[in-house]
Amino acid sequence: MKAPFTSLAGFRAVFETLPERDSAAVEAATARNEQLTKPKGALGRLEELAIWYAGWQGDGRPELKRPQVAIFAGNHGIAARGVSAFPPEVTVQMVANYRAGGAAVNQLCKVAGASLTVVELDLDRPTGDFTEVPAMTEEDLVAALAAGWEAVDVEADLLVVGEMGIGNTTAAAAIAAALFGGSAGEWTGRGSGVDGAALEGKTLVVAQGLERHAEALSDPLEVLRRLGGRELAAMAGAIARARVGRVPVILDGFICTSAAAVLHRITPAALDHAVAGHVSAEGAHSAVLKQLGKEPMLSLGMRLGEGTGAIVAINILRSAVACLSGMATFAEAGVSAG
Repeated sequence: MKAPFTSLAGFRAVFETLPERDSAAVEAATARNEQLTKPKGALGRLEELAIWYAGWQGDGRPELKRPQVAIFAGNHGIAARGVSAFPPEVTVQMVANYRAGGAAVNQLCKVAGASLTVVELDLDRPTGDFTEVPAMTEEDLVAALAAGWEAVDVEADLLVVGEMGIGNTTAAAAIAAALFGGSAGEWTGRGSGVDGAALEGKTLVVAQGLERHAEALSDPLEVLRRLGGRELAAMAGAIARARVGRVPVILDGFICTSAAAVLHRITPAALDHAVAGHVSAEGAHSAVLKQLGKEPMLSLGMRLGEGTGAIVAINILRSAVACLSGMATFAEAGVSAG
């Protein structure tokens, strides 16, 4: 579906009339859950997740058939400052690996029964070094938001977004610090594995970016434009498209959640359709989740990004939906209710 905006003003307008979840479906799912052959609340958070999913699918007895994983790849000017343990050319190489089926995300998509979409975003044209200039022009940002919007499959009944881009944990740290306050050191982590002097240098890059653009950081879309990257913007665009289409979203790790936080800053209702798949080993991820009010489903020490933690969580949600929709009620099973 072609994006309905051609400017940042047009993208902002998307959030002025967001659809609500289907209250009748929530009521029907809640009523059914109360009658299933189990003690009340015995399935714990699975019950809550199933009812949440039912509300956004508009069906009190929902099914999860067509999950989509969309990975966006972009290159960053700040990568030249040594903020990652890997060189910038790895972005292109990993995109080839996704297309060849050799990455972790490919294997996890198979297990989760999810389709995989890979979108390359001007890999031969890195963003600007945000310590010196804005990472993107307004035209660049709008194009990346639109690429994310248009990557969402209109038939999908669940969306996970992931990313690939050497240097993008640095961009995510800068975005989180700009949106939520605090020092660069509070938000900057090891990312691909930097430590010692390299981590200090990465933290300095974040601090310099925040200082360079301080006058514009009250506007969340300016935060994204000045400190982000094309793949972060595309993730935000895809999540926004899912919100408008009432497609449930499972959020991945620190980079994905920092991109989503931009939408939350526009309006908190922008992420009502999203749950957190996991909390990653990247230290600041839990702090972003706390700011968003999202409780992660899983804590597995993962820090790969690429959507992987959220993809693992797809099967948790599948289990929740299967129990709500497939279990017999007491009346159906001829079992005496307590």
